[in-house]
Amino acid sequence: MKAIEVKELTKYWGKTLAVNDISFDVDSGEVFGFLGPNGAGKTTTIKMLVGLTKPTNGYAKVAGHDIIKETTDVKKRIGVVPESSNLYEELTVTENLRFVSKLYHLPTAQRQERVREVLQTFQLNEYQNRSFGKLSKGLKRRTILAAALIHQPQIVFMDEPTSGLDVMSARNLRQVIRELAEDGKTIFLTTHYIEEADQLCNRIALIMKGKIIETDSPRGLRNMVQETPRLNIEVAEEAELGDLTEVPAEEIQVASGKVSILTHDIRGSLSAFMKLAEDRGIKIQEIQTVKPKLEDAFIQLTGLTPESMRTEKEARR
Repeated sequence: MKAIEVKELTKYWGKTLAVNDISFDVDSGEVFGFLGPNGAGKTTTIKMLVGLTKPTNGYAKVAGHDIIKETTDVKKRIGVVPESSNLYEELTVTENLRFVSKLYHLPTAQRQERVREVLQTFQLNEYQNRSFGKLSKGLKRRTILAAALIHQPQIVFMDEPTSGLDVMSARNLRQVIRELAEDGKTIFLTTHYIEEADQLCNRIALIMKGKIIETDSPRGLRNMVQETPRLNIEVAEEAELGDLTEVPAEEIQVASGKVSILTHDIRGSLSAFMKLAEDRGIKIQEIQTVKPKLEDAFIQLTGLTPESMRTEKEARR
């Protein structure tokens, strides 16, 4: 069974088209990423899938339940980590977790045990009696995630989970997401961080102006922009390279002890160059094969740059 099935989902806010006829599915146990800039429709999609707003058109199932006709059944089976806090500032960490566990109707005995478990899992024991409002951003995100998992859902929706966090807090949270994935959780993750999507996701949907442009694995997206591979070789600066016509290549550039070889036959070109270097006594200092990055695919497919996405997000914040 698919964890999430989406067919021709559309959402208008008044006259503004926020999500435009999107279709995709998510396998059980998959980390599925929605990658796009601010205003692309990422948060609106989550709000529809978790029952916070009804679609204008289209159809979707989450955990096998219709998001419109069976909203209550959907909510019982999912956890939601919103971009902004959904917990109470004046309550302590433990009080927030107990409150959320009551909302999910966990039995009293199980409730206490689950609070203890998530406090341990997310390393919150030290802060359990501290007011949520007095926590750092990183601790707040961990607490929100703990609350989202208190009822042990199999599907977790995370909207920009590391946005605004310092480097160490973001790294720690990404590790938690990896561990959840290893535990078999299905994770629907929205992000504007290309590196984050590349590191965490099994598949990624690129979304722009409410429309999904492409969906594939990070490797598949990179392969879409695969150009002729390039072999970069650094040699001693005093080396006399001489004629390189023996090296098979589409193009060879030489500058300041660096050789750049554009070639469809990496193995053949490298073998020929190394033989030539040995025959001429040329010392090789470094060899590097340049592979396409997810960033390259994103730029080519969307026309946006990572810098423009970060600037837009910071301006919004």
